[in-house]
This record gives sequence, structure tokens and C-alpha cells, in this order.
Amino acid sequence: MDRFDAMRVFTRVVERRSFTLAAQDTGLPRSTVTDAVKKVEARLGVRLLQRTTRQVAPTLDGEAYYQRCLRILSEIEDAESAFAGAKPKGQLRVDVHGTLARHFVLPSLPGFLEAYPDIDIYISEGDRLVDLVREGIDCVLRVGDLQDSDMIARRVAMLEEITLASPAYIARHGMPIHPDALEGHRIVGFRSSATGGLLPLELTVDGAVRNYPLPAVVSVNAAESYVAAAKLGLGIIQVPRYHVEQALQSGELIAVLADFPLTRTPVSMLYPRNRQLSPRVRVFIDWVAKVFNRQAEAET
Repeated sequence: MDRFDAMRVFTRVVERRSFTLAAQDTGLPRSTVTDAVKKVEARLGVRLLQRTTRQVAPTLDGEAYYQRCLRILSEIEDAESAFAGAKPKGQLRVDVHGTLARHFVLPSLPGFLEAYPDIDIYISEGDRLVDLVREGIDCVLRVGDLQDSDMIARRVAMLEEITLASPAYIARHGMPIHPDALEGHRIVGFRSSATGGLLPLELTVDGAVRNYPLPAVVSVNAAESYVAAAKLGLGIIQVPRYHVEQALQSGELIAVLADFPLTRTPVSMLYPRNRQLSPRVRVFIDWVAKVFNRQAEAET
């Protein structure tokens, strides 16, 4: 193993806080990862990692060496990708919102892999704000307004949102014609992953965005269950339009309070602030932005 490969192994151990997880990420035996770090420490004459039975953490020297390794490895990748014909390669780990992945990303993914055949992609699904560095994720695709974090966000789309209910719900509770007429109505509750509380209906009235908290007899924390509960007549919901287009066309769900629209919801790609983007991450983020742009152009 040359010095650059040893640097890659070391940085992954620091990021994953584990020799075992670093070995899994790099596809190397754990013993090889351990030996590589020991040899680096012996060559430098300093201890780079503090090892306990539960976790591995960098020493002060280890943190300084880690930051330098990041810069060096990034420069190497940039230098190699600058040559004509060179294409990004290696494993790319992304975390995405599930419905966005199935509707936007996955249908177009064969084209990306054809353009970049040396990139291997691992896709995990979630809607929480992951610790990218600690969990070994290169970038994430998220919906909604973002909390302050140490990540850089690139907005790639603004999704149209819609308020809906099922015909059975409307038959029992009536069709509200104004937000002030929502008394007696109920929602399918959606629990925020950030606060754990139920999200209220959000409507634009006289140019101002207002919240309308309504009671919920059923609450969920997953998009598929949210829509399914609405189809069963359990309450009013608000979701991105793309997610329910088929249900609207089939009549399973009906638009409610269409004259009082929601604000559009941002979709963003996020990546660590303290790391220069590798070529494979950069081309993936650019590709995702183009996928959403094409979708927006097709809808206009």
C-alpha cells in the first residue's frame, strides 16, 4: 500500500470512528486497515488515533494530519481528473429522501452510470439530517427548509405543494371553501423528524402564509403512509404534487382549498463544508440538478 492509499485508509478511519467500518467502506480486510494506520504512525513517529473498546478518535496530531490528508487527496483527484478523457471513479455514497429517489433520481440513474461507468453508487434512504462525515456519506438529497448545519446546501428544485382529501372524507365532512371554514375538519398528522410535533396545514391567505393546526386521529412519520391514510378518508394532507399526480388523475384524492396555495418546498443537495468536493461527488450533484431542471421544464 503506497502513501496515498494509506492516507485514504486513515481518513476513512477518522471519519467512521471505526477500523471495522473503514474496512467495509474501502473493501479491505480489517487487519490491512489496522496495519496501514500503524505503519503511518510509525513513519511519522506520533500517535494519530486514540483507541478504546467502543470508538476510535483522532489525537490532536491525528486531526492535523487528517486535514492535510484531505487537502492532498483532493488535489490528487483534481489533478487526475484534469486530463482529457479522465472520468471520476470510485464509490459514491448518497442518502436521499425515498419518494424523491423513486420519482426523480432512480428513473434517470442508468444514464448517469452510462456516462460514468467507473462510479459505484450506494443509495440509502432517509429524511433526517445525517452526520455525513461520521456515517461515511458523501452527499444527501433533502426536502424542506434546512436547519443550520455545518454543511453546504445547493438548491436544485422548488416543488409545488398541494392540499388534498379523499372523496369519502369530503362526503362526510364537506368541502371547505375557505381556511376560516376548517372548523370541524381534521388532518392526517405528519410528525416532524426535527421536533416530533405535528405539522399544521400551511395556506396562503391574502398574500400571507398562515398555519392552521387541526386535530388528527391518525399521525404518521412516513410519506407513503401519509398518502395512504388520506386515501382511506382519515383526513386532509399536504404533499408535493408529483407524489400524488396519479391519485389526482384517478380521483382517489381531490384538491382542497386550491385558491389558497402552499409555498413551494425547496429540494437541496448537501455536502460537508470542510471538505473539497471530489470529482465524483461534483458530477453527481451537477447531474441531480439537471434531472430536476429537466423535470421542471417538462411541467411548464
